[in-house]
Amino acid sequence: MNRVDVTVIGGGPVGLFAAFYAGLRGMSVRIVDSLPELGGQLTALYPEKYVYDMPGFPKVLARDLARDMIEQGTQFGPETVLGDTATALTQDDEGWTLATAKGASCPTRTVIIAAGVGAFQPTKIGVAREDEFVDRGVYYGVRHRDLFAGKNLIVVGGGDSAMDWCLSLEPIARSVTLVHRRDQFRAHEDTVEKVKRSSVAMRLWCEVKELLGENSITGVVVENNQTNERETLPADAVVVNIGFKSSLGPMLQWGLEIVKNQIVTDALYRTNLPGVFAVGDVCSFDGKLKLIATGVGEAATAVCLAKTLLDPAAKMFPGHSSDRDH
Repeated sequence: MNRVDVTVIGGGPVGLFAAFYAGLRGMSVRIVDSLPELGGQLTALYPEKYVYDMPGFPKVLARDLARDMIEQGTQFGPETVLGDTATALTQDDEGWTLATAKGASCPTRTVIIAAGVGAFQPTKIGVAREDEFVDRGVYYGVRHRDLFAGKNLIVVGGGDSAMDWCLSLEPIARSVTLVHRRDQFRAHEDTVEKVKRSSVAMRLWCEVKELLGENSITGVVVENNQTNERETLPADAVVVNIGFKSSLGPMLQWGLEIVKNQIVTDALYRTNLPGVFAVGDVCSFDGKLKLIATGVGEAATAVCLAKTLLDPAAKMFPGHSSDRDH
């Protein structure tokens, strides 16, 4: 492979915006992602979930946001290496060489790591027969809303994903019940209030203790962790949204400063390795806010710093794209 100006590790929304902005600044770009398609979690985990916190969109389906960000991120023709995991990063005379699990060697002058949470696996409830019911009543995301039409649905969790699925699936499901182990929520306040005003039933201070059914789910047993009382709820489907166990995988061996599974950067998204930046959910610094909206801003800044690193005569801020003639 030819050496490019910047290799973006991660093909999610933040990585795609980094690729777009690098192209806008006249840089050659390569995107490397372990998933077989661009879009990151937007396409892999919740394509039919609405995203509410992107500027310019009152609400937008994740798959539609991914589609538009892919179009934007690839308009300058970046090289893409998909379905292949970055395994090693080695410094050389002209920058870095990235090696992949499938044996590719990807020379680059700079690197922007936009790998989200890294490799991730959904956190399971941890009850008997859970694995047996996966995709036969137990789901860790929603790829097709129609699958839940007319069903008695249990949503487990108290964060934004759980609340969003309650609101999204309420109009088509026969019933929706939210099961959460406490009475406080990690979701945005407005979303919580909308769920409380909806027809969604809430079982707070409750945890799923048993899954019922033969070939598919027919019900769940929940236990109140304050009173120890148990209740059987009818259920045709259970959507589990209690988080993910993530790992940076091979990146842990690259010599990066890492704390709590996040890459430490300074205020300009520079890691401790020269010419290597980290942006989006994968990085950590004082005041970090994990939103797509803030991640794309981090990506633009990292690209501009990479540009000035390669060309000291270049301006850090090139001006607004709207100032250009098209």
